[in-house]
Amino acid sequence: MQRKINLLLLLFSLLGAGVAFVLGELLLDRRPYDLPQMVLVGIYFAIVALCVGIGALVAETISPRLNGQSWKLRYLGTSWKMFPLMVVLLLGVGTLTEFVYELNFGGSKPVKNVVMVIDDSGSMSQSDPSDRRYAAAKNLVQQLKKDNKVAVVTFSNEASVIQPLLPLSKAANREKVMEVISSLKTTEGGTNISGALAEAMKVIHEDGADRGAMVILLSDGVSQFNTSTELTDYVARGIKVNTIGLALDDPSGASLLQNIASGTGGQYYDVADANRLGDVFQQIYDRLGDRTLLTERSDQTADSPYYAVVRVLALMLLGTALGLGLGIVFDNRHLARSFSIGGAVSGLIAGLILESGLNGDTLWDPMTRLLALLVLAAILTLFTYIVPVGEGRLSRRGRAAGAANAPADSVHSPRRNRGSKGF
Repeated sequence: MQRKINLLLLLFSLLGAGVAFVLGELLLDRRPYDLPQMVLVGIYFAIVALCVGIGALVAETISPRLNGQSWKLRYLGTSWKMFPLMVVLLLGVGTLTEFVYELNFGGSKPVKNVVMVIDDSGSMSQSDPSDRRYAAAKNLVQQLKKDNKVAVVTFSNEASVIQPLLPLSKAANREKVMEVISSLKTTEGGTNISGALAEAMKVIHEDGADRGAMVILLSDGVSQFNTSTELTDYVARGIKVNTIGLALDDPSGASLLQNIASGTGGQYYDVADANRLGDVFQQIYDRLGDRTLLTERSDQTADSPYYAVVRVLALMLLGTALGLGLGIVFDNRHLARSFSIGGAVSGLIAGLILESGLNGDTLWDPMTRLLALLVLAAILTLFTYIVPVGEGRLSRRGRAAGAANAPADSVHSPRRNRGSKGF
């Protein structure tokens, strides 16, 4: 048993992590076949196992400093045959940990129902003469996922439900909602925010499904509204109201929308130019509440210490599984122990990096994931200097093969019975 380092294995594992990062970002960006998030995350970590594992196996084939020359001569073929097991292991552990991470505790629910509440009062002819708010709303509908439902409420003096909550699982439904929004136009009248939010809550109640909901309220005016009483249902159900103030000249209008957003845990957006509405709706969409091990928590669990701990523990488990998988591939119980312990430590650090670094930024988040992967690969492969390793087969097949290939003169002769006496 010796403390060893294979610098070539470290280098190739880091290269493998870099390749896994590129492939993983493409996977997260394109989300092929509308895969469920837990399956997507499982595939992501299977890719990590594939790339890091190939790098480690090639490095040890070139320079077998950790597993020994005898492994290269006798068991290299077996290692390649065992390689798919490592990939499947990470696929399973990744899917399972993501499943646990997505479980909702404490009454929290991911946002699935979106209710757009749009001001169409007479003042909008000056605030938004080109009807950019309708174009932004249609763009949001286009981006929503198939498991979302969407509703549209408009208001001036009175509020009207133009489209009740409709599932977007069918393309025809998505087109229907967009046609409804296209038919909207500016009317006459004032700004009845109270009635609008009351109608939005009715829509949410009538759906009856136990799904998380969110409201997007856009207005350019001021309204009589009692935030201490009229937001009671929203606060009780944990429904955020994100508010958009468009070209507000009256400070009391901006103050009201800010209070509505802060009172429900939502976000307020101050927009001076209607041409920026598309960007604002995009920001709201980006914060709808996807919760994965690899992305920022943007729902009501954003500051939850529970989910922070679960993410870190999940990465520890994934790191341990990656190390164990490498030990299985090399068919070495000492390497399995060393890599598993190193994987747990590197997973802990990688989890802390993700938890503290992910913030929803399109440039920063990928760099955070890259750093986490590099740390995971580096610490895992360097841990053989801390936990000593030597030759020691995991499988009986390996031991049998070793015995079959052993030189004849290495077989010990039967031990003489020292208790016998003779002349």
